[in-house]
Amino acid sequence: MKPLLIASAGRSLGNAPLGRRGDDVEVRRVPVFPTPRALDGSRPTVILLDRIMLQSIGGMRERIEEAAKCAALVGYGAPGEVEPPADFPADLLTSFVPGDSPAGLLIAQLRGAFRHAATLVAERAARLQERERYRELAELTSVGVALSTERNLLSLLEMILTQSRRITTSDAGSVYLVERGENGAPQMLRFKLSQNYSLPNLPLSEYTVPVDHTSLSGYAASTGEPLVIADSYLLAEDVEYRQNRSFDEKFGYRTKSMLVIPMRSHRDEIVGVLQLINRKRSFDARLATSESFEREVITYDERSVELVSALASQAAVSIENSQLYGDIERLFEGFVTAAVTAIESRDPTTFGHSGRVATLSVSLAEAVDRGGGSGPHRGVRFTREQLKELRYAGLLHDFGKVGVREQVLVKQKKLYPANLDLIKHRFAFLQQAAELDFERAKSRLLVERGREEYGRVVEQLERGLQETRADLGRFQQMIVAANEPTILPEGSFEELRKLAERTFLDIDGSQRPLITPEELRFLSIRKGNLDERERLEIESHVTHTYRFLQQIPWTRELRGIPEIAYGHHEKLNGSGYPRKVAAQEIPVQTRMMTISDIYDALTATDRPYKRAVPPDRALDILNMEAKEGMLDRHLLGTFIDARVWEIVLKKD
Repeated sequence: MKPLLIASAGRSLGNAPLGRRGDDVEVRRVPVFPTPRALDGSRPTVILLDRIMLQSIGGMRERIEEAAKCAALVGYGAPGEVEPPADFPADLLTSFVPGDSPAGLLIAQLRGAFRHAATLVAERAARLQERERYRELAELTSVGVALSTERNLLSLLEMILTQSRRITTSDAGSVYLVERGENGAPQMLRFKLSQNYSLPNLPLSEYTVPVDHTSLSGYAASTGEPLVIADSYLLAEDVEYRQNRSFDEKFGYRTKSMLVIPMRSHRDEIVGVLQLINRKRSFDARLATSESFEREVITYDERSVELVSALASQAAVSIENSQLYGDIERLFEGFVTAAVTAIESRDPTTFGHSGRVATLSVSLAEAVDRGGGSGPHRGVRFTREQLKELRYAGLLHDFGKVGVREQVLVKQKKLYPANLDLIKHRFAFLQQAAELDFERAKSRLLVERGREEYGRVVEQLERGLQETRADLGRFQQMIVAANEPTILPEGSFEELRKLAERTFLDIDGSQRPLITPEELRFLSIRKGNLDERERLEIESHVTHTYRFLQQIPWTRELRGIPEIAYGHHEKLNGSGYPRKVAAQEIPVQTRMMTISDIYDALTATDRPYKRAVPPDRALDILNMEAKEGMLDRHLLGTFIDARVWEIVLKKD
């Protein structure tokens, strides 16, 4: 671009050449002083400042100062004026020449001014470059911070590709990740993600390419060297790699300039390949026609390679960290699965309970997060980490059952099987004793009274035996019925107490109660199947769970798990266990888990100690407890209105 000399339309410069040739400098005649906005900062410009220009702006110094930042000012006086007059901004001029100066003097002054103008252009370019480098550095820093905090691999890859395209104004791009063999060596590259500004709705399907020299990405991964390609259709004959044109042919695209960068970790291992396609003059330009490809697409320059290489290094570390975090999560998931398996192996009848409680609790939290909360929970939101925290708490909330005696844990009825068998043997003994007494009485009758009265009296004895059998059968059925647990408190057990007052003669002739005081105590349990001591032992599982979970060095995001699980049997009115804390001390996540735990316990498949309750009956029981101040009625309302309770039905 030629240097530019701006002079007043009414002044003559004579025939003095300003360069080696007459057309080396463009001369532009203007009627008024140019505005700073009209000046091209990238072009050496000299303004020949005379009174005509000064008068056109009324001597506005601010405007002249702005122009002096990007153009050299040469004062051009009247004939005979050898010094700048008082109204000229002498401190802003590079030189001053009289209007009747010899051609040689004018040329010398103007050439000096053009050198100054070239310096201004270089200085401005340096400032712009410095600002651009600062912007790039700040951008890379902010991207690095963002990459270091993102743990989701897909989100991380999206961020890497988006930022790489943006800083290089690339139209499209893709990311490949290295898959390693058992020996740790790279075996394949898996295509994980693509973006295309001109074709935004492309379908995505993963595939693999070998880590070798046949493809562009495979070559970069195997050699560790970047590829800068001006036109992928015009590759040299002696190179091993080739661009696959099937995508272009299928979607009508033209892959032209390319930059393929291996992503190398801090351990000098290739973790993936970043592939950028079609660098554009303008990032917002859409490539839709062959003309637009020719007009907009440019080659990736050295600076693009530097920037993307720096970003790729950060990206590689972030990807490696994300994969490591994923490995740790899978390891922890395995631990949780093993813990849940250990719980359920001790009580197979509760199989799946922990998983269902976790599912219901998280689903309820998601319903609240979507705006389904009411009352004090309106506007409550949960992060992804908080939902994960709630899920793990749900899965592990019953782990403390490993510290409960197995016979108590798996107890099915009010009496232990051995105790019920003992009662049945007792009644069998009584029945056999009654039959033996009957046979003895018949023998005595035959001996003492003869055959004449035998038939009549035997009938009476048989009726007595039948009554004894009926009584024993009725008593036994009463005990079997009383042995069944109940969901809600019920039963007066008056007949049982009367039965306990009855005695019988044992085989050794001792008087013994028909049912012992301990048996009566168990059979008189009004709710469930546990007596007070057993109930306290079962309830201790919550404390065991809390102590166990406290031993785990949780991350900052998961450190609330022990406290959430600790309160899943607490009630808002303080009637729960083990601490009997009230509403203000029970976290909202725990309240959700309590609702989920009770619902699943009620509706779970028939267990030996209880029948499954239909969902509508279970919801009625939950509503009853909410009215009594035990459960959070607002969360229960969301649980019902959002039909969270159906989640496990659909899953089953």
